[in-house]
Amino acid sequence: MELHFSKYQGTGNDFILIDDRDQSFPQKIDLIQKLCDRKFGIGADGLILIQDHPNLDYRMIYFNSDGSQSLCGNGSRCGFSFAQTLKLVSDSATFETTDGIHQIRQDGKLVHFQLFDVSQLNQINDKEWYINTGSPHHIVIVENLNDTDIVSEGRRIRNLTTYSSQNGTNVNFAQLLQSKVKIRTYERGVEDETLSCGTGATAVGLMAGELGYKSPVQIETEGGNLEVHFKKVADGYTDIWLAGPAEKVFEGSVTI
Repeated sequence: MELHFSKYQGTGNDFILIDDRDQSFPQKIDLIQKLCDRKFGIGADGLILIQDHPNLDYRMIYFNSDGSQSLCGNGSRCGFSFAQTLKLVSDSATFETTDGIHQIRQDGKLVHFQLFDVSQLNQINDKEWYINTGSPHHIVIVENLNDTDIVSEGRRIRNLTTYSSQNGTNVNFAQLLQSKVKIRTYERGVEDETLSCGTGATAVGLMAGELGYKSPVQIETEGGNLEVHFKKVADGYTDIWLAGPAEKVFEGSVTI
């Protein structure tokens, strides 16, 4: 079978995009792992299928590079840009993905993805938080990201028994600056550091809101800049939007 694909990236978080409106793609974990492999496949942090939806603009099915599924903020923005090239949408859309139905829109060069309201922000201690923004995120505030062993420390926290019932957690290391927050992320499902994580950036943005930062919070990742917009209310945060670029890298075909 010849598979045509497009490769997209959102602040360095990269994805294989597939037009699966005929639902012919075989959703096999070993195939997804092979396609995402950076040495033996196309190479990506995740794989995205765009399908027709009976009531909405489209359905987006997201797989991490290990074949597991989760909500992906950067992937959702890239999926929208790909759906635009398929002529499924213009400058805004309503679509279904892993955790439900979301809104998304284009505003200039940025794609804005709306996440669900967040009412639980768990402060573990003065340096650590746990926030679920559709995907689980453990956050560690550090003095200097360059002095932090992201992979080994991230892997340790990702596998804490505290999170064993939910298949672990993503881990974000955050350096607080006056006008922005710099982050680096160890991503569950990729099992390595990624250049960016959209739901992680959102979790850090909400944590920053708790620490007095105003919306939109500027988030600097290793792969580029994101914005987290929100409204702070009595029981948490609402009107949460993740904004950033979504760019096509290349397209091609592969035999599967």
